[in-house]
Amino acid sequence: MGKINNNAGSILGYKYEDLVHYISEVAINLILSVVIIIVGFWITKRLGNLVRRVLVKSKTDESLVSFLSNLTVISCKILFVLSAMAQLGIAMTSFVTILGAAGIAIGLAFSGTLSNIAGGIMILVLKPFKINDVIVSQTIQGRVTEILIFNTYILTDDNKVIILPNGPLVNGNIINFTKENKRKIVLVVPISFGEDLNLLRKEINKLLVDNIKVLKDTEPLIQLSAINETNAAISISIWVKSSEFSKLSLTLNELVYGLINKEGRLIVPVINDENESN
Repeated sequence: MGKINNNAGSILGYKYEDLVHYISEVAINLILSVVIIIVGFWITKRLGNLVRRVLVKSKTDESLVSFLSNLTVISCKILFVLSAMAQLGIAMTSFVTILGAAGIAIGLAFSGTLSNIAGGIMILVLKPFKINDVIVSQTIQGRVTEILIFNTYILTDDNKVIILPNGPLVNGNIINFTKENKRKIVLVVPISFGEDLNLLRKEINKLLVDNIKVLKDTEPLIQLSAINETNAAISISIWVKSSEFSKLSLTLNELVYGLINKEGRLIVPVINDENESN
């Protein structure tokens, strides 16, 4: 009878008092861990915004602002997650040992991710492009809006956001249209036989000189570029600011067309023999 009374206050050999104490301790640690995560992530967000504001105020390069603020957020989140795990009683030494033992497998699994991180760092150090540059990479053309740790964001002309991983991006070919301050526009215009080339050259040159967006430090180059059985063609080369390239190309097409086609002038389309044969 005394034996029954001794076991009445226990479950699976553990006393009620010990179980209640253990469950209470686990519950408290679990609540504290959740609080650490919630408060930590809130602090992380504010800290990321603070870093961004400080860097912007100090006129740091926009590419570096995005990268460092993003790196700060990720690093702080990892720190708070590790703190929550420690609060739960998970030994960090054991955790590090497990990670070390699984290092090869993790390295293989995250090789692409590590490559993207390295690519992001190389972009910031080598600066093949920066925020607001217009680039072409992997057949994608658009304006760079963000450079983060893992990815770079590209905004296309038709307002699509394309996310490119930094690893393949930095290892591939990159065409930067806005790294230099000016670009050359080359227009090829078909003309009919019998045109007074010198007169036409003077008229086009005046048209270009009168346009304030055409750079004046380099003279426009207007020359006969092709002759075939049905017509001839002239090429017009001018230099403009890189930011004006796309818009001015279309504008000059219209202006030159209007000039050559006035007074009944006839523009004969250039015949592409290759396309006709197909």
